[in-house]
Amino acid sequence: MTTGERLLAAADMSRIRQAKYARRKIVNQVALTLSLAAMAFGVFWLIWILWETVRLGVGGLTMATFTQMTPPPNEVGGIANAIFGSFLMVGLATFVGTPIGIMAGIYLAEYNPKGWLASVTRFVNDILLSAPSIVIGLFVYAVIVARFKSFSGWAGAMALALIVIPVVIRTTENMLQLVPSGLREAAYALGAPKWKVILSITLRAARAGVVTGILLAVARISGETAPLLFTALSNQFWTSNLGEPMASLPVTIFKFAMSPYENWQQLAWAGVFLITVAVLGLNILARVLTRGKL
Repeated sequence: MTTGERLLAAADMSRIRQAKYARRKIVNQVALTLSLAAMAFGVFWLIWILWETVRLGVGGLTMATFTQMTPPPNEVGGIANAIFGSFLMVGLATFVGTPIGIMAGIYLAEYNPKGWLASVTRFVNDILLSAPSIVIGLFVYAVIVARFKSFSGWAGAMALALIVIPVVIRTTENMLQLVPSGLREAAYALGAPKWKVILSITLRAARAGVVTGILLAVARISGETAPLLFTALSNQFWTSNLGEPMASLPVTIFKFAMSPYENWQQLAWAGVFLITVAVLGLNILARVLTRGKL
């Protein structure tokens, strides 16, 4: 090949590379534009929802909202009993589900990560994670409500606890697996027993992630309606007896938002605003706890 032919071949290769680069640049610009458009579409609806929640929810907030019970139609009242009922059932569900989820996650990550029991547990946990909450509500209804022939706060808390457990299990296991094995080996080299290593080394190193999982689980159950419709039902009056039907914010919102009465609709929007603020606060707290940590 002569020098001229080599120069022509090099020029052709240069043009081919430039054409490929131009095509890649166009494809990149199209993909970037579509991605930004999709992001803008999602953010638009999110901002609109938040704006409507704030606009309509703040207008329904009064002192009576936090001090009075759910009222009859066209009368003054509040949602104090629903706020208390939600707080009580969510707190009890977290108290019951968190230790079970943490201990199960420790077992999967530390004691038997590859055994048959761990595989079965992970499979069942994945099913619970993806199961619709209404299925869990129907299960608790059949096991507790139908057997005792009464709706109750205990049944509602049990349904919510069954939602908390798989979330905490998955988060705890994943966070413990991120702890470097060198930390465990150093503790074992010093003669520390396994339970002491887990309690003082691995669990402490992963505490931010575990707490985040708990907060996210609480945020999820705070807005669940279907399980409570089948278990706790509702109550127009104040009650702290978990053996009776108990009001909750999600169920109250569901009932009042579908009603034709203006005062009920205002209370429903006030409840939506309170739940939104609570869930947003829990998510922000979870982000702060995991910043710069495992």
